[in-house]
Amino acid sequence: MFLYLILTLPFMVLGLLAQQWVKRAFARWSQVDAGGLTGEQVARQILAANGLGSMPVEVTPGDLSDHYDPRTRVIRLSAAVASSRSVASVAVAAHECGHAIQHAKGMAAFRFRGVLAGPVGIASNYWMILLMAGFFLHSLGMIKLAIALYAVAVLFHIVTLPVEFDASRRAMGQLRTLGLSGGATVMTGSRNVLTAAAMTYVVGALAAIAQLLYFALQFLDER
Repeated sequence: MFLYLILTLPFMVLGLLAQQWVKRAFARWSQVDAGGLTGEQVARQILAANGLGSMPVEVTPGDLSDHYDPRTRVIRLSAAVASSRSVASVAVAAHECGHAIQHAKGMAAFRFRGVLAGPVGIASNYWMILLMAGFFLHSLGMIKLAIALYAVAVLFHIVTLPVEFDASRRAMGQLRTLGLSGGATVMTGSRNVLTAAAMTYVVGALAAIAQLLYFALQFLDER
């Protein structure tokens, strides 16, 4: 238990801090006008400029629920982002367009993450059950399988990092190239919002790696 806390507790704390950073950054830049276009309008302009003008942009329930759905090729923006003209809304909308552009251009990391999505869904549902069963039944085989399944989920976390950073890079480039930035303040705010969001993925990946290391060490001890 002590080893588990040493390896994972720092990242749990960092995870909470990263979430607070995102909320504060979004709240701060939600109060700054980006220059006239709503998040939805920005998304449609970016998509049109990249040959994706027919892609639907839909409003989805929830706060910070914005995402690109590669299965249906739809961008979904929360109501606050879709209808707002704030810097935060523009940044988030542009980021989701970045994912759509990745998909259209066949980015390798984006494709690989898509391939992993199905196995990760299965692994996430069963690895802990198998791990606990392995401990109770003293079955190293089940423990090995549980760790292998969790490793697939960790790999998904790792592959997500370049995908998210690249989407933000593309977002900033699109805002600048299409003249949607509204000036230095908007670019600074957009970068702040997107950087804060990216850090949540970084911390999440590190936490997953630390937990995998813990289970691997425990498995080696069992041997």
